[in-house]
Amino acid sequence: MARSLYEWLWQHEFWLPPGITWEDMQESEDTHYPQPRDLLLSIPFALILVVIRCAFERAIALPLSTKLGVRDKQRPKAQPNPVLETFYSTRRKNPEEGELLSLAKQCDLPVRKVEKWFRRRRNMDRPSLPKKFSEACWRFTFYIISFFTGLAVLYNKPWLWDHRECWTGYPQQPLQPSLFWYYMLELSFYWSLVFTLPFDVKRKDFKEQIVHHAATIFLISFSYCANYIRIGTLVMVIHDASDCFLEPTKIFNYMKWKKTCDSLFMIFSAVFLISRLLIYPYTVLYNTYYYSMEIFQPFFGYYFVNVLLMILQLLHIFWSYLIINMVYKFILQGTMEKDMRSDTEESDKDEEGDKIREKEKNGITYFSNVTSNGYIRRNGSEPLDNRAHLANGHAKER
Repeated sequence: MARSLYEWLWQHEFWLPPGITWEDMQESEDTHYPQPRDLLLSIPFALILVVIRCAFERAIALPLSTKLGVRDKQRPKAQPNPVLETFYSTRRKNPEEGELLSLAKQCDLPVRKVEKWFRRRRNMDRPSLPKKFSEACWRFTFYIISFFTGLAVLYNKPWLWDHRECWTGYPQQPLQPSLFWYYMLELSFYWSLVFTLPFDVKRKDFKEQIVHHAATIFLISFSYCANYIRIGTLVMVIHDASDCFLEPTKIFNYMKWKKTCDSLFMIFSAVFLISRLLIYPYTVLYNTYYYSMEIFQPFFGYYFVNVLLMILQLLHIFWSYLIINMVYKFILQGTMEKDMRSDTEESDKDEEGDKIREKEKNGITYFSNVTSNGYIRRNGSEPLDNRAHLANGHAKER
C-alpha cells in the first residue's frame, strides 16, 4: 500500500510540466537532480541544530545576558494552594467567572484573591527575560549566517539578476552542491523550530507562526522535489534579509537600550515592508505566476506552488499591519511600545490596584508624597494650605 501511495503521489502529471516525465530527469555521473529522499537528511541536521542551539544558549547567550544586565524584575509569587494548583494544572490557567466563584468557596477566599493567585501563577510560568534574550541571540546568529550564505551562493547565479532565468530549461536544471547545502541549511532550521516550538517563547501570533513554519517547510520541500530550486533560493534570501534586523531589535529591547532598539526597529520595518510587500511580490509572485507561463502550460504543481507562495504573502500582510501600527504609534508618541508579537505578561497595575483597594477598605488612601504627619507636601515644601488631614479615604478642604 505504501508503494502504491508513493507512486500515486509522485505522478509526473502532478509535479512536472506537460510532456515531461521523471524518466527525463534521470541522473548521470555529471548531472544530478533533486531527489525526494534527500529531504530526509534535513531531520538529523535539524536535531544537530537543536543540539548546537542548546550549547550556544548555555555557553554563550546566557552568560552574555548576565554580563549585559538582562534580568527579570521581581514579581510576587503565588502562595501554595493545592486546590488552585490542581485546577491550574489540570483544567485551565485562566478560569471563568463561575469557576472563580466555585474555587473561592472551596478555598474560603475572596474572589479577588483567587484572581490574584491565578495572575501570579501565570506570571511564574512565563519565560524569563534571559531565556527570551538567548532565543533572540540564537535566531540572530542563524539569520546572519543564512543570509550571507544565500548571498554568497546566489551572487554569481544568473537568476538573481534576471528572473526569467529561473525557468530556463525547467525542470531539467541540474542541482549544484552549493544550492543543495543552502537548501538543507534552511529546511533543517525550520524543522528545528518545529521541534522546539513547545519550549520556545509563545507570542501573540503563535498560531500564525505554526502556519508560517508549516507553509515554509512544505514550500521548501515541494520546491526541492519539483526542482523549483531557483525560485526557492530567492524566497529564502528575501525572508532572511529582514529577519537579520528583527532579532537584534529584540536583543537591545531586552537590554533596555531604548534608542538603539527604536532605531533598529525603524530599519527593520523599512526592510520588512520593502522586501515582503514590494520585492517579494515582483521577484517571486509575478515571476512564478507570469514568467513561468512563457515556458510551460499550467499544471497541478504550478497551482500548488502559487498557493503556498500566496499563503506566505497573506502572512506578510498580517505582520505588515502589526508593524505599521507600531510605527504609527511610535510617530505619535515618540517611543516604541513593546513588541506586538511578544509574549504577553500580566500587568503590574493589577497588583498595584489590589494593594490600593485593600488600603481603601481601611479608609486610607496612600500617596507616595504623604509625609509622616499626614500632610501632603510637594518636593519637600511646607504643607499645602488648601488641604487637611486625610479622612475616610478623601482629602478634605480646610
